[in-house]
Amino acid sequence: MGEKLELSGRCLCGAVSFDATASRPRVSVCHCDMCRRWSAGPFMSLNCEAVTFENQDNIGRIRSSDWAERGFCTKCGSNLFYHLVDSGDHQMAAGLFDDQSKLRMSLQVFTDRKPDFYDFANETRKMTAAEVIALYAPALE
Repeated sequence: MGEKLELSGRCLCGAVSFDATASRPRVSVCHCDMCRRWSAGPFMSLNCEAVTFENQDNIGRIRSSDWAERGFCTKCGSNLFYHLVDSGDHQMAAGLFDDQSKLRMSLQVFTDRKPDFYDFANETRKMTAAEVIALYAPALE
């Protein structure tokens, strides 16, 4: 399962569609406060490169931090992606993909921020907020 996976997907209403390449078919789950407010639950995503969007004029963007933006369909409101602005990669919402049969959950982040009312049975790597920030946050100048 180490080879790249070509995928396509779309928002709920179909106003935005896309093709993307995933280097691995692994779904990450974020339990941070921002993702839960944005998604009304944990944000499940797949790291994709070479994403090409159809009907980009239907994509709204909101800058959620100094280093990232979130994209959504302006017609139906579907969450589309989380994107580090200095990167070409997008964390595409896992539920958008047409074929989800090869996707597997492998990572959960901000696990110390997860509310007590839900849990996943999947065995995954788990990282706290401090671990994620230490590994991925841009260095402050």
